[in-house]
Amino acid sequence: MMTEHNATGDTGRRPSGRSASRSAKTKLTEVVVVCSKCAKRQGLRPRAVRALLKKAGKQASRDAAGPRRKLCIVESGCLGPCPKHAIAVATGASLAGGRIILLDPEAGPADALSAVLDPVLPRRQSPEFGPNTALAPVSPNESPPAR
Repeated sequence: MMTEHNATGDTGRRPSGRSASRSAKTKLTEVVVVCSKCAKRQGLRPRAVRALLKKAGKQASRDAAGPRRKLCIVESGCLGPCPKHAIAVATGASLAGGRIILLDPEAGPADALSAVLDPVLPRRQSPEFGPNTALAPVSPNESPPAR
């Protein structure tokens, strides 16, 4: 006995294999990447920056009535800039903007967390297309110069 394949009935079903549009929810609010070479250069023990940021995140969640900011701190190799008296740190937002955050190793937990999560970015100078000097005023009865 042969059964026929009903092509019209299978249009609404998903294929039995893995779907390409799968996603999972996470409780993390931010992923922070810390340069381990910078931390070593500053004489910090391994995971010291991680402990500092985790402590600051927990303290901020206790102090504020807002939602908890759970961080995932990951140590990596060199991020690019090698500052003499700072630690290179990156977040998803800073990497999207093409920036690396430089963190002061002697900063307190609250200062470190605010520097990483809410960085103050320098404002770009808008290009000036006007004349370099002020234009001379023209009286209403005077016509503009002929060229």
